[in-house]
Amino acid sequence: MGGTFFTKLAERWAEGKFLCVGLDPDIEKMPLVVREEHSSLEDAMFAFNKAIIDATADIACAVKPNSAFYEAYGEEGLRALKKTATYLAESYPELPTILDAKRADIGNTSEKYAEAVFDELGFGGVTIHPYLGRTAIQPFLDRKDRGIFILVKTSNEGSAEFQDLLVGNETLYARIARAVADSWNQNWNCGVVVGATYPEELALVRSIVGEMPILVPGIGAQGGDAKTAFNAAKNKAGTGVLMAVSRSIIYASPGADYADAARAMAQKFTDEIRS
Repeated sequence: MGGTFFTKLAERWAEGKFLCVGLDPDIEKMPLVVREEHSSLEDAMFAFNKAIIDATADIACAVKPNSAFYEAYGEEGLRALKKTATYLAESYPELPTILDAKRADIGNTSEKYAEAVFDELGFGGVTIHPYLGRTAIQPFLDRKDRGIFILVKTSNEGSAEFQDLLVGNETLYARIARAVADSWNQNWNCGVVVGATYPEELALVRSIVGEMPILVPGIGAQGGDAKTAFNAAKNKAGTGVLMAVSRSIIYASPGADYADAARAMAQKFTDEIRS
């Protein structure tokens, strides 16, 4: 199942852990107590992330910061992202990490994107989009020890505009899934991204990609049902799924008990999946 990233992931799955906790800190939604206790935005964001990580690390199969929620705050946000990545690597080296960055560009730019995500920030996995084709994203695919998650069928309401267009006798998203499974995954380091909000499409993609890992966003705030999505996405072994939940967990409480509330919500989603 590939190198270091997927080895770690397989170990979490073997323990019955399928929840991927999204770290998407929005300063306007973070508990007031966090903002009051820290003088800088950077420190507040990192403290918030650290508390969520500590509360959920033993439940989660992976942790997934979305780069937009750090880039939006400029230098302080980017420093908070770096601190978060460093803390994860030093304190929870066994926990797979994914930067939800949806990167891709021409080859030499993709090379720099890959260096930024993997070498500078130290993440184990990344989300990328397939629009430029395999040659453009080859610098990501060449990272044998990392997890490369390719967008196939996204969770947003307007995803059908292009993703459901017919290409020959199948939809574009199905064609992308087939390309990833048949030719892009030569290093056994690929996964695909399919939204929980489209369970029928999720089941179809599973039939195409075989045992490949599927990252499933869209649970909770976006309306996807954890149990339905997991049943559609799981492989023959009953694993192979990362169920991504962000807002419903990290903003489970606006008070000083936000970390405990996040853990309780993470456990709730885990119980739903396991049931």
